[in-house]
Amino acid sequence: MTGSEESQAFRLAYVPGVTPAKWVRIWNERQPGIPLNLLAVPAAEASDVLRAGEADAGLVRLPVDRTFFSAIPLYTETTVVVVPKDHVITAADEVTVQDLADEVVFHPLDDVFDWDRPPGEPAFERPATTEDAVELVAAGVGLVVVPQSLARLYHRKDLTYRSLVDAPESSVALAWPEDATTDLVEDFIGIVRGRTVNSSRGRKAQTPEPKGKAGGRTGDAAGARRKPAAGKATGKTAGKPAARNPRAGSDVSKGAKRRKPRRRA
Repeated sequence: MTGSEESQAFRLAYVPGVTPAKWVRIWNERQPGIPLNLLAVPAAEASDVLRAGEADAGLVRLPVDRTFFSAIPLYTETTVVVVPKDHVITAADEVTVQDLADEVVFHPLDDVFDWDRPPGEPAFERPATTEDAVELVAAGVGLVVVPQSLARLYHRKDLTYRSLVDAPESSVALAWPEDATTDLVEDFIGIVRGRTVNSSRGRKAQTPEPKGKAGGRTGDAAGARRKPAAGKATGKTAGKPAARNPRAGSDVSKGAKRRKPRRRA
C-alpha cells in the first residue's frame, strides 16, 4: 500500500434500504488506519455519484451500466405491498398483482422496479419519493409496492405489508467504476465476498518466504525434516529396537533355521 492510500479514507455510497453495518465493522477491524466514510444517496442518483468520483464504490440496486461499472450481485429482496393495517388485503399472507387490479397503487419517481406496467389503478400523481408514497398510504388514499427493506425502513404503526409473489424483484449489488479498481476497492470486495484476511485471493495474503530463510516457515519445515530418521532410538524406545516389531525378528530367526539343512546338502 502506498503512502497516499494509507492517508486516505475509503468512501462507500449506499442506497435506502441497504444496511452496510456488518461490512463496515469488518473493515474497521482489518483496516484500523483507513477510515470508511459512508455516503447515503437516493437509489436513482447512485450511478451519478460513482461516475463523478464522489465515492469509491457503492451498494446499489441493479441494473447498472455494465459498460462502465463492475458489479457483484449480493442478494435479491422480497417484494411487498404496503397497506393500512385494516385493509382487506391483510386477510391473506401473500397476494398477487391481480389482487391489486382495483386498488390505487402509487408509482413514485424513485421506484426501483422495472415494470412493464405498474399494477393497480394509476394514482392522481406520482409521489417524488417512496417515503412520500408511504405517507400517502397512511392517509388511506392508495397502496405502494416496494422491496421489503424499504417497507421496514419507512415503517409506521398504522401500516403493514404483504408479500407480492409475482412482482418484479430488486437486487442489491456492490458496484464501482471498472477503471477505478483500486487496492482499497479490492479489499472491500474481499470483505463482501466473505474472504478471510489471509485468503490467497485477498490483497493481504502473505507471500511465501524464500526457502531456508531463518525464522520463516520454510525454516520450520526444514527443521521438521531434520528429525531423527525412522529406526533411530529416541526417548523411551532407546535400546529397545526389537520391541517395535517383535514379529519381524521372529520371522528372520525361523527363516535362518530352515536354511541350515539346505547348506549341508
